Amino acid sequence: MRLKSLDVFRGITIASMILVNNPGNWNYVYQPLLHAKWHGCTPTDLIFPFFLFIAGVAMTFSLSKYTDKNKPTPQIYQRTFRRCLILFLLGLLLNGFPNYNLNTIRIMGVLQRISLAYLFAAIAILNLSRKQLYWLSATLLIGYSIAMQLIPVPGHGIGNLSPEGNLGAYIDRLILTQQHLWANKPYDPEGLFSTLPAIVTVLIGYFTGEWLKSQSIKSRTSLNLVISGLICLVVGYLWGIFFPINKVLWTSSYVIFTAGYALLLLAICYEVIEVRGWQKWGYPFQAMGLNAIFIFVGSGLLARLMIYNYINSAENSPNIKTWIYEQFFQSWAGSLNGSLIFAIVNVLFWWGISDLMYRRNWFIKV
Repeated sequence: MRLKSLDVFRGITIASMILVNNPGNWNYVYQPLLHAKWHGCTPTDLIFPFFLFIAGVAMTFSLSKYTDKNKPTPQIYQRTFRRCLILFLLGLLLNGFPNYNLNTIRIMGVLQRISLAYLFAAIAILNLSRKQLYWLSATLLIGYSIAMQLIPVPGHGIGNLSPEGNLGAYIDRLILTQQHLWANKPYDPEGLFSTLPAIVTVLIGYFTGEWLKSQSIKSRTSLNLVISGLICLVVGYLWGIFFPINKVLWTSSYVIFTAGYALLLLAICYEVIEVRGWQKWGYPFQAMGLNAIFIFVGSGLLARLMIYNYINSAENSPNIKTWIYEQFFQSWAGSLNGSLIFAIVNVLFWWGISDLMYRRNWFIKV
């Protein structure tokens, strides 16, 4: 069984990621296309948890292929470790490109977090009962909330949720060391400790996929997804009063709150594509969703190539990205709209690549 709606959901997410990651100029970006400065949640802050949620839903179908009478086979562990190792190494490839300095390379990142969260979620799913998975999820979320707010951090005290004073940042500086964190800051937005609640984002996706497998393809199923999503939004918002919604910290409230939006978007895709059979509109996103990893890595490498290469050797020569933005977008659309159109063209470019690959049945998976 394969849900086309899930492929479309994945495609929407990867297209959104390219859009927010590739403005023509970071000084000219519409507010919804930026991350929240610290506490809070913008549309951009939904993209990463959507990837993890989708990975969890997909696990429902992928893991079942490698079990024998509901018992995991050795092949499934080999496949899972191999997939996670490749994802982690791809993340390091992006982090270091084009100049690899092992003394300062950032260790964690988006693909690294996906790798670790997927790995631990898969191991849990293969070895625990459904009830035990529920308890594990609750323990991780509640335990993380308690630890972040009650364990003192040297020099910062108890309950400090600032960028440099929170427990997760302290653990990352202790284990990864300062020079291996994001942009040499005192914290890493995809750090080690904050990966623990991210595992639950994957598990919520898995619970959703398991439930969908047992449901009839009817509007009632879509409605139940909507109801579940609204409940998560309310619970996440209320939890956020005590433990603020924060992407960088991947707070427990953020896990529940963003899962609510993931369920709502999945409900829309499911109703339109699976129930009503309106599939043509989703084709561009489906093509992108089926080659999401390739597009993720490819778009990241291309962006870096345009940033680190210059038009000529003159001292004040702009890099390729700046030159293209200023000459072909800013010149007629203005700074802000030109920056947005530059990002949209990036999305269309990668859709063209994914469309070509789809038509030729080229699907790159790990």
